[in-house]
Amino acid sequence: MRTTLAIAGFGLVASLLLVAPGCPRGEDGGKGPATGAVGQAMQQTVAEKAKVEFFVMSQCPFGVQVEQGIAPVLDKMGGDIDFTIDFIGNEANGQLTSMHGENEVKGDKVQLCALKYFPGQSLKFINCMNKNPRGIPGNWEGCATETGLDMPKLKTCYEGAEGNDLLKASFAKAAQRRARGSPTIYIANKPYTGPRSELAFTRAICEAFPKDKHAICASLPPPVKVPVTIVTDQRCNECKAEFWKARLESMFPGAEFTVKEYTTDEGKKFYTDLGLTLLPAILFGKDVEKAENYERVKKFLAPKGDYLEFRAGAKFDPTKEICDNKVDDTANGKIDCDDPDCTQSLVCRKEIANRLDVFVMSQCPFGVKALNAVDEVLKNFEGKLDFNINFIGGVANDAPTSMHGPAEVDEDIRELCAIKNYKKNAKYMDYILCRNKDIRSANWQACTGENGIDAKVIESCFNGEGKKLLMENFKVAEGLGIGASPTWLANNKFQFSGIAADQIKTQVCKYNKDLKNCDKKLSGPEAGGPAPAGACGAK
Repeated sequence: MRTTLAIAGFGLVASLLLVAPGCPRGEDGGKGPATGAVGQAMQQTVAEKAKVEFFVMSQCPFGVQVEQGIAPVLDKMGGDIDFTIDFIGNEANGQLTSMHGENEVKGDKVQLCALKYFPGQSLKFINCMNKNPRGIPGNWEGCATETGLDMPKLKTCYEGAEGNDLLKASFAKAAQRRARGSPTIYIANKPYTGPRSELAFTRAICEAFPKDKHAICASLPPPVKVPVTIVTDQRCNECKAEFWKARLESMFPGAEFTVKEYTTDEGKKFYTDLGLTLLPAILFGKDVEKAENYERVKKFLAPKGDYLEFRAGAKFDPTKEICDNKVDDTANGKIDCDDPDCTQSLVCRKEIANRLDVFVMSQCPFGVKALNAVDEVLKNFEGKLDFNINFIGGVANDAPTSMHGPAEVDEDIRELCAIKNYKKNAKYMDYILCRNKDIRSANWQACTGENGIDAKVIESCFNGEGKKLLMENFKVAEGLGIGASPTWLANNKFQFSGIAADQIKTQVCKYNKDLKNCDKKLSGPEAGGPAPAGACGAK
């Protein structure tokens, strides 16, 4: 069966690159360079500085990690680095919003004000706040005192129109640079996807100097040579060796690659002898244990013969039927959709008019936005859509698991229980929309009672068949190779993405042209503006 490499697998590769070194040091530089710039009270020693740009969200844990990770590099090389920080968010009708809510918007503002007026101390101030990201922005005053910033000056900027203007400009810069995920990093105007360690940042920056390099660059140790064997299949679009080479080189600069193609006799024998099952297979030689980033990947490696196999979210089974190539791949006399292997394939699914499915993780911020938006969509079509919610996760030791932890698993179960027991007229949406106001709150009972949802019904289902319901539900996304929250299916087979009501409506109407109210404009981006996007589990 042709399957899609789980998008969560790409997110896994990215997550392995994140580390969190200590906080930096700096000097109070007074009013300094433009918004986003981090000044360093160090002498410039090179003819042209290396350009480094960070685009983050102030409460995003991964953005926090890279800000901490770059700190020791700036301590040593800051005078020779043109380093800026900007923030990712949206503006609509003058309203500034960010993924983690209003507190993140405020955190962005106060940090931008520090970047503008106290560039020499700004990163130290930011990383002080980063010690408790969920305490942002309430911890800014304590951190201003700790780092010696002029609090009245910072407050005037942060609480006034200037803070708003700085953030608006910063959001615009992030949009112009197509920075949607936190962190997005550019070094010498090129996207950087490598590790976030001090040594990795230093290596990348040393390569970025336009002319002469900082003195530290001459003393960097050579990267450890790491043999990597990639087993791929030319029939699999998601197994391209070049994709994995690029990412693995960023993790292990000393990587030396061997590629084996399954469709050759040599490749098939290697696949069989080693007992491989899914492709692409990423196999490290044992020398990876000597490499700088070994500890970051260690828990994702498993012994496989003389190799260590990197569990990268592979989904392609080369022994199964490929469902759209008009070839009998399994030599059983059944081609493409006639083969049982293709039962769950999108290309073979029966089209069902006026059906809409969404695949989400209940505590994914993008999934929350999508479910909030679909309420407007369902009302627009006046009950004419067959709408279904499916959850994304896995099973380990006969128990359901999910990206955001046990609390997300519990909420997935409660929402499934609401769906099962309050299906009529999509009554379950009353519970889900209420929960989405504070999806991480443990007080789920607050979303029952007066709205007609009985807490005892939800609890009984949760303690009874709930886990079984969720594990069965997970199989739908797994069978389709869907790993990004949210992902939509129109008419049971046409996949699309989106988190705004008008985006969703437009896709539904694309495949159901006779539906009433397709001409109505729903909530969404302003004309000409970028469509809101994003997903948990995406690369």
